[in-house]
Amino acid sequence: MSVSTSTSKRHQQGFMFVGFIILVLLIALVVFVAMYSYQLNDEIVSKFENRRWDIPATVYSRPLVLSQNSPTTPKDLEAWLRLLNYDKGSTAKTGSYTLDDGTYIIHTRGFDYGDGDGDPAQLLKIRFRGNQLIQIQSTKPTQAGQARLEPVNIGGIYPENNEDRILLTKDTIPKPLIDALIATEDRDFYHHYGVSVRGISRALVSNLTGGTRQGGSTITQQLIKNFYLSSERTLKRKANEAIMALLLERHYTKEDILVAYMNEINLGQNGNRSVNGFGVASEFYFDKPLSELRLDQYALLVGIAKGSSYYNPRKHPERAKNRRDTVLHNMLVMNVITQKEHDEAVSQPLSVVEKPTIAKSRFPDFLDVVQRELKNYYKEKDLRGAGLKIISTLDPIAQRHAENTLTSGLKRLGSNKNLQGALVSADPKTGELIAIVGGAGDFTGFNRATDAKRQVGSLLKPVIYLTALQSGQYNLASFVKDEPKSYSSSGGKPWIPENYSHKSYGNVPLMTALANSYNQSAVNVGMEFGLNIFQRQMHQFGAEGNFSSYPATLLGAVDMSAMQMLGVYQVFASGGYHTPIHAIRQVISEKGKLLQRYDDTQKTTARFKPEHMYLIDFAMQKVISDGTAKSALSLGEHLNLAGKTGTTNDARDAWFAGFSGNYVSVVWVGRDDNKPIGLTGGSGALPIWIAYMKGLTLTPVQFTQPDNVQWLWLENGTGKLSDEHCSNAVYVPVLTEFLPTQKSDCISTPNRTPDFEDPDTSPKPEMTDEPPILPQEIERMNADTPSFDNQDTVSYGETDEAFF
Repeated sequence: MSVSTSTSKRHQQGFMFVGFIILVLLIALVVFVAMYSYQLNDEIVSKFENRRWDIPATVYSRPLVLSQNSPTTPKDLEAWLRLLNYDKGSTAKTGSYTLDDGTYIIHTRGFDYGDGDGDPAQLLKIRFRGNQLIQIQSTKPTQAGQARLEPVNIGGIYPENNEDRILLTKDTIPKPLIDALIATEDRDFYHHYGVSVRGISRALVSNLTGGTRQGGSTITQQLIKNFYLSSERTLKRKANEAIMALLLERHYTKEDILVAYMNEINLGQNGNRSVNGFGVASEFYFDKPLSELRLDQYALLVGIAKGSSYYNPRKHPERAKNRRDTVLHNMLVMNVITQKEHDEAVSQPLSVVEKPTIAKSRFPDFLDVVQRELKNYYKEKDLRGAGLKIISTLDPIAQRHAENTLTSGLKRLGSNKNLQGALVSADPKTGELIAIVGGAGDFTGFNRATDAKRQVGSLLKPVIYLTALQSGQYNLASFVKDEPKSYSSSGGKPWIPENYSHKSYGNVPLMTALANSYNQSAVNVGMEFGLNIFQRQMHQFGAEGNFSSYPATLLGAVDMSAMQMLGVYQVFASGGYHTPIHAIRQVISEKGKLLQRYDDTQKTTARFKPEHMYLIDFAMQKVISDGTAKSALSLGEHLNLAGKTGTTNDARDAWFAGFSGNYVSVVWVGRDDNKPIGLTGGSGALPIWIAYMKGLTLTPVQFTQPDNVQWLWLENGTGKLSDEHCSNAVYVPVLTEFLPTQKSDCISTPNRTPDFEDPDTSPKPEMTDEPPILPQEIERMNADTPSFDNQDTVSYGETDEAFF
């Protein structure tokens, strides 16, 4: 064999060996890729099938209920439409309205209240005559004579990953947005299998040569990168991206992939929260739902997707506009818009709102209370990521008015005094919190309305006089002793209460003592019945905990918050019925199931007999008609408003609590360092209370007269029977159980004929100076009303009846 033949054989054997090695390596590579792909396939399917974005909980106000002859005014309706960011001038789209000669045509967005209770998007025709709503018409059936305008978004409760997102479905993605995205990001989206060979080649070359990062990824690849992978720039990640894109396209439809992409893509940064998906981006940049945007606005959102920081329209408007116009040009090239549509869109300004409503909670004080209430019933994870929809009790118009009133009121009282304050307001019948302001200025997390416990001063005096009236030893015209008495105080030291004026007034009518807030009379009457009775009464009003065993407690040496005092005065305002103050109406799941609904009829309990409350509420009306809160008469004498001023020692705290027929409200003014402010309840808190109530549509206080209450002319200061022609006679309600028998000197005079019949001549208990009442007698007074030493926690229940 020749040398050349031998060499040729060796070469041939070498090539065969190399070929074999290559074949083995290729097989190994194929097996490896297959096994690796199988592993990736499991990861893709598992995560995509169980894809569950953490969706923030969204908190809404109550809806605006419109009905004929309702108190809603055109000003109220306009304010609500502004809060919803409705466009004025056309009704072509949802979220728009027109106004012509007192008639509104409103194209509503609709809202789902859970379990089939929903309002469709529709046209409403609302007609006013002056300030009176006189006609409602709609294009869809509504409840008889009324319609609802959707609630206002007041804030969110966000997941731990700080991602904000409004989940889109295939039915909620507008076609112009899809057209803009495909024309710009992936024109062959509906034709490829997940990857673009040309794009991958360009990216590989760029990475190998150290060039700048090149584009070319398909929408599917971008979804893989955002949903499954990190953003590292390596060959391994790019290879994974390509393999996973092919696998994803194998399992899922283009529609599924597109929807997932539109929910996942990052489109901005809202403080420490990322803006994920086109749904929330629409709210972040335009304060509108995605369905209501213009063509140019869809193009801008798609443009931002290329780089949310680089093309931020608030920081770099020129860059953003150029990118938007590029997207519009791409749409024109792809024939998805006409030249006219292109030209009109290009001519539009960016129209990006400077401060989106979702950037910062509109009403953080109220949202704080909602979150606290929710934590009693939900796990933190469910609150932050389950996409709950919470309908609160907030009236956003009243809330905004409360904020403005408190801020301006404190400024008028003295901006150099470092004054702070709190204002809370509720519906006395339902216990629904309407507005809460925890201080002037930006919300810092410390809510003074709930967290600042301050001495409440004379706000508790009505509780003392209620006990006296319940006992039958006093009526509204009875005298009380306003004189100094010494009582044992802390450490056994004597304590002698003083009036604000530093004077004593002797024997004064009970109503006068309350109306003018005399300290000595209140303490003397309170100690007559005992501090244990006072504590029991406070528990009946819903106040929790134990109270001090010192007499100063009767003058409000008790630390309570404005919210707690609101709970106490809700009982006065409702005529003796306790309904816990609450901030939530209902909770709805992401899928529209009604999870919880507050039923105030199940939570309301009778705490005091109506006849007793009828008397004390009449006395509290005298505080406004004749006493320390007389300036509140400016709201209207016909309203029969009732309330009480409160001032603490050294004028450190100023309070006013009072109510109309439909609002009970409490105002506190003071300093955070507890230094004196030189203001009383009448000069500090009352003006703010009046200004707030003046901005509401008030109804009169009208309690139904109980059968066991009779109106009589009594001598004011003795409580004896009198008549209207006698001097110092007052016409007041009296408990029939304790009708007075003694007559005043006026009608005891010969030839004097009373103008009434003596209803009962049977013996009645007479007033004495000795303590006339024992604890067991208080129990008899409150018979048939439950006792509550530790007050309710609010709970929720479901009912089958309609909530509205």
